[in-house]
Amino acid sequence: MSAKKTALYEIHKKLNARIVEFAGYLMPIQYKGIMDEHRRVRQTVGIFDVSHMGEFIISGEKSLDFLQLVTINDVARLDVFQVQYSAMCYENGGIVDDLLVYRFPDHYMTVVNASNLEKDFRWMQSHLIPGVELKNASDDFTLLAVQGPDSVATLQKLTPVDLSAIEYYWMKQEKLADVEAIISRTGYTGEPGFEIGFAPEYSEKVWNAIMDAGQEFQIEPVGLGARDTLRLEMKYCLYGNDIDQTTHPLEAGLGWITRLKKGQFIGRDAILNAKEKGLTRKLVGIELEGKAIPRHGYEIYKDEQQVGVITSGTFSPMLEKGIAIGYLAVEYTEPGTDIDIMIRNRKVPATVVKTPFYKHQ
Repeated sequence: MSAKKTALYEIHKKLNARIVEFAGYLMPIQYKGIMDEHRRVRQTVGIFDVSHMGEFIISGEKSLDFLQLVTINDVARLDVFQVQYSAMCYENGGIVDDLLVYRFPDHYMTVVNASNLEKDFRWMQSHLIPGVELKNASDDFTLLAVQGPDSVATLQKLTPVDLSAIEYYWMKQEKLADVEAIISRTGYTGEPGFEIGFAPEYSEKVWNAIMDAGQEFQIEPVGLGARDTLRLEMKYCLYGNDIDQTTHPLEAGLGWITRLKKGQFIGRDAILNAKEKGLTRKLVGIELEGKAIPRHGYEIYKDEQQVGVITSGTFSPMLEKGIAIGYLAVEYTEPGTDIDIMIRNRKVPATVVKTPFYKHQ
């Protein structure tokens, strides 16, 4: 099966993006370079094509009951036009995926990871209850992320809605560049920003309008490479690296979205059991000494004993040092604990640190 293209594929080619196959799509990994793109988002504003993400529409009178069953956060807390970060778990507490839940006046929408799109849809289908309709609407959306300190000033030129009045994890349905869009105050970078969903036929029009509006702030297109380094500086989890079917939400630091008191949901009993027994490992932030770069799968040592494993690592463009997150035996997770990372058969000194790694000046 050949890789799919987003509606902006030709624009990425014209911009000389380095394109690779990712989650079944041909996606731009970088344009000018990961370091430059990363700093652009931190300093002014960048635009990402994230149309590979999956969108499912959940409708019907029992939609809330269904979402309460399959997700771990409390969907009943959502007001209309509010967004929620959540996850779905297997019966054993392992994570199916992390996702966003959007509440509209007459339906809900979930945005799921591209690499899990088919799996998630099958999982949700297999737990459908009467009174719920589930639709995979992924091909009906182009999704753009506009992120950075100047994202509000950039997008405000293109819409009548007061963007500064939209609070974090809320959204509006409004025109942007004269196109009907979902404008949500969400993102994966730790910067102010929005994710904008609209019909694919308007993709180039909206992209070009945003690029023009952001010219005064030196807006640049940003690829998935910098998306990864930006999220890692904030210790945001990436499915497949930091969370998967072998990890449960509490050890992954996702206790804040795990509403054990909301009533029954898939995985609740296993998560409750893990909580009562006490965690054996936790996902923590780690900084390395020198210029060494940690990577997924590298072993973590305390003295001569392996006590954990790196799940994500990179060279931080803002801190100019190696940073990582990884699972560590719980007795070594206190910030300030000295550890070693095994890199090419050599132990590199490192320290457990508080996260996020990058804090706004």
